Amino acid sequence: MTEKIQMKLGHSPDADDAFMFYAIDKNKVTSDKIDFIQVVEDIQSLNKRALNKELEVTAISAHGYLKVQNDYRIMSCGASMGEGYGPIVVSKEPIQDLEGKRIGVPGMLTSAYLLLCIFADGFIPVEMAFDEIMPAVQSGEIETGLLIHEGQLTYKDAGLELLFDIGELWAKETSLPLPLGLNVVKRDISEDLQKEAHRVHKQSIEYALIHKEEALEYAMQWGRGMKKDVGEKFVLMYVNEYTVELGQKGKAALEYLFNRAYEKGIITEKANLDILEG
Repeated sequence: MTEKIQMKLGHSPDADDAFMFYAIDKNKVTSDKIDFIQVVEDIQSLNKRALNKELEVTAISAHGYLKVQNDYRIMSCGASMGEGYGPIVVSKEPIQDLEGKRIGVPGMLTSAYLLLCIFADGFIPVEMAFDEIMPAVQSGEIETGLLIHEGQLTYKDAGLELLFDIGELWAKETSLPLPLGLNVVKRDISEDLQKEAHRVHKQSIEYALIHKEEALEYAMQWGRGMKKDVGEKFVLMYVNEYTVELGQKGKAALEYLFNRAYEKGIITEKANLDILEG
């Protein structure tokens, strides 16, 4: 029997990612070629690990992909895309605009930050861990915060006000979904192993969607106190048809995002959308 190859698999400590990788972690979906070693870190840390080429397979921000596209390929499964919703900007008190305001952001390589730059100007970004942003706004340390993950659903419970929803702004501009996260695989891995990694990922996502209850129960370990109904809503916001297969609409959305950012001068790299299909 051929010895299995070990691959580090990076994903964030969030319910939607945990839902996707439940079947891999619990050996519901297996490979006779690859043993995956899970690396669980926030998305900005995973972006940085990808910059250093440390992980064979990883979740990454769509924005972060631009910095690593020479070393990684996009997998056609595992994308996080919103439809009419996405990262939000909140404050403790009503604010007319972000001009001159300090805003907590979950990392300069995150898609949320790229999108904020597309839709707002003149703010002062303060980089911090994504789960420290809401408390920092509550305490007055910063005037505003850019929220990702479950904060999009729980900000009202924290006594915060919505300034604007980037997903809504995006939906007014285009009918395409809002690209946020991707899964990527290293280019220097053989094509055979790349495809095997893709197969296992896609089957894991499909397994979770078919066995929703057990996958959700597992995923709520990363729910950070969310009630089950809120957790289920959050997970299914970002594990959707584009997660199973990017498709033409998902690819068009990535092109639109990168072109929009390039035209505004936010990014200088042209995107090479090299997508590994199943």
